[in-house]
Amino acid sequence: MHSTTEARSISAYGPARSTVQGNPLEPDELQRMQAYWHATLFLSAGMIYLRDNPLLREPLKVEHVKRRLLGHWGSDPGMSVTYIHLNRLIKKYDLNIIFLAGPGHGAPALISNVYLEGTYSEIYSDISEDTDGLQRLFKQFSFPGGIGSHCTPETPGSIHEGGELGYSVSHAYGGPSTTRT
Repeated sequence: MHSTTEARSISAYGPARSTVQGNPLEPDELQRMQAYWHATLFLSAGMIYLRDNPLLREPLKVEHVKRRLLGHWGSDPGMSVTYIHLNRLIKKYDLNIIFLAGPGHGAPALISNVYLEGTYSEIYSDISEDTDGLQRLFKQFSFPGGIGSHCTPETPGSIHEGGELGYSVSHAYGGPSTTRT
C-alpha cells in the first residue's frame, strides 16, 4: 500500500515529476521556448478568429472577428509544443525525422510554426513577416481561395492532406506504395 505522500506525488493534482535528473532545459532555453510557444498560440488563435487587427493594437471589435470560424483550437497547443520540442531534439541530436500533422483543422499549429521560422514567407512572399503579412495570413486562413484549415501539401513542411489521424498514420508507415527492404 502506498503512503498518502507517495500517492499524492502521482496524482493529477500533485507536483509534476520528471524522469530526467536535474533540469532537462537551461532556464534561458526554457524561457525562449515558452515565448515561442506563446507566439504560436497567438498566431493560431488569430488565424481561426481574426480577419482584422492582427496584432490587437486597438480594442477588439465584433468586425475584427471572422463570421465563420473553421479550425480546432484544441489541437493547436499540443501540436505546437510537440513541433517545438521536436525541433529542439532535431538540432541537438542532428536527427532525420519528420513531423506529421494528423488532427483535422489543425493547420494553424503547423502554419504558425513555419511562419515564425520564416519558411512560410519564403514560399509565399505576399505573406510578409510584418503586420500587413500577418493581416493577409489571418484573412486567407480557411477562406475560399485561401488556405485550408487542414494541413495540405501546399503548407510548408506538410507532405499530405491532414484531416484524420488515419491519413497521417498511413503516411508515417509508408503506405502500400512504399517499397521496404
